[in-house]
Amino acid sequence: MDLQESQLTTAKVVKKVRKKAIVIKASNNEESQDDIVDEKSTQETPESVKNEGIAESGGLAESAGPTDSSESIETSESPGVSEEKEPVEKTVSPARLKIHKQVRVEEREEAPSNPEPDVSETEKVKPQGQEQSRGRRRGKKGGNGNRPIKGPKHDPDAPKLQINDLSVTTMPHLREMAEDLGLKKEDLIPLKKQELIFRVLTAHIEKGGVIYAYGSLEILPDGYGFLRSPQNSYLPGTDDIYISPSQIRLFNLKTGDTVYGQIRSPKEGERFFAMLRVVNVNFDEPSVAQTRVAFENLTPLYPTERMDMETRIGDPSTRIINLFCPIGKGQRGLIVSPPKSGKTVILQKIANAITENHPDVYLIVLLIDERPEEVTDMQRGVQGEVIASTFDEQATRHVQVAEMVLEKARRLVEHKKDVVILLDSITRLARAYNQTVPTSGKILSGGVDSNALHKPKRFFGAARNIEDGGSLTIIATALIETGSRMDEVIFEEFKGTGNMELVLDRRLADKRVYPAFNVKKSSTRKEDLLLNDLELNKMWVLRKVLSPMDDMESAEMIVDKMRKTKNNEAFLKGMNTSGTARDL
Repeated sequence: MDLQESQLTTAKVVKKVRKKAIVIKASNNEESQDDIVDEKSTQETPESVKNEGIAESGGLAESAGPTDSSESIETSESPGVSEEKEPVEKTVSPARLKIHKQVRVEEREEAPSNPEPDVSETEKVKPQGQEQSRGRRRGKKGGNGNRPIKGPKHDPDAPKLQINDLSVTTMPHLREMAEDLGLKKEDLIPLKKQELIFRVLTAHIEKGGVIYAYGSLEILPDGYGFLRSPQNSYLPGTDDIYISPSQIRLFNLKTGDTVYGQIRSPKEGERFFAMLRVVNVNFDEPSVAQTRVAFENLTPLYPTERMDMETRIGDPSTRIINLFCPIGKGQRGLIVSPPKSGKTVILQKIANAITENHPDVYLIVLLIDERPEEVTDMQRGVQGEVIASTFDEQATRHVQVAEMVLEKARRLVEHKKDVVILLDSITRLARAYNQTVPTSGKILSGGVDSNALHKPKRFFGAARNIEDGGSLTIIATALIETGSRMDEVIFEEFKGTGNMELVLDRRLADKRVYPAFNVKKSSTRKEDLLLNDLELNKMWVLRKVLSPMDDMESAEMIVDKMRKTKNNEAFLKGMNTSGTARDL
């Protein structure tokens, strides 16, 4: 009985020491799971196991591999576990050594030639080895210290927050959100809106939430880029999203791409939020951006599909546009306007008509050098993207906003989207370019540099209908009768570049006749591609009737007849085709 009890005690002690030795080796050498198993099966010798058992008051464990029959028994401690062992006995009795040798020989005979590793021992070292292996693959700095986000990555139940929604939220509501997230009220009072948004997002992630954002990409000369928010009119801010050069190369991103994805909070030493996972690019899968055709290589055509401007309200302004100067997808139109003739109101009505009749069209209203109150009115009156740079901004700011809008539109057209840009005004945009371009030494009449009009023409000339799908429509206002020679020169340069022209009359506006359209001078090139046969024949007769009449008289008559009918169909049915004024 004493012999059996001694054997059982010895086996338990040795097995415990072997487990502890494996765990210590894994932590010291930072080896993966496979390395530990190999070491156990090939490197351990019976001598080391025997010595460990003797040092721990004798005992035995299962053999880990083939052994040498001529082994000798030593009483020295194992160097691999000497620092972690429990106190050992200084002397070992000869009887205990004899028992140890006898049991050891019996188990060697029963052990298989290629034993499997102990599952219980493998599970003990698995988390540490696997985490270190993942750390080496990710950044060679360890696993836990290189995680890209504090909160959950793909948890569908995690609370989500949109940065773009916060940009249009009022300051009192933002402060309430910050207080709900645990921020102190006294710390929030001196913060500006963008700083407050930054605090809210950081606290949201620390609470375990995830955040998403979208914006237009602006790639800087160093290779990386930022997502500029349309709510801030693409003005750089603290809530811009950082896009790494590797992501730009991976998805073939360009300046102007609309990117949507999950973002993470800044790490230590970083200042901006960073893109963690790209969900879509230009409202398509990211893979589509990798195979798209560049805008310059797309084939332009005349507009062939008309955008219906007639609304349920029956406003005469859009009804006249629909007949006298129809707008097609891909149109390049000018609204020639003297001051105080209602050009901004006309743009707003066109925008609402497009939103109502063509919800699939992406609408952008670009206001350059305008008054702040007009910007607010446009934002509240139009269901589209309103980008503005008011008159108190620098000329470089006007140029930056215009180029970002143009690049965004070009990228959407590359993805076969229909885009409409309503620009107010191209005259002021040309003025801004005249101040920012390097001086060429050649000054035109009115103080216009000879190189200043190239980029405004490039902006206006980007409007086109694409053969394989997609279109870019630009309707821009041009100022005349302002008393400035520069404005006259700019208008003359753009006069023949458009394929649609809508002329406003200051005399009608002074008489409070709205819309103040000069219907005789307003027209569209290739209108036969946009109007059906009935409308085309009726319009030929109508223009023949209006030709001998005065500009103001003809405009007043058309507006009066339009107000007496509900829609254009009823207006055309009430006409005869004899070609006399009585037809109206």
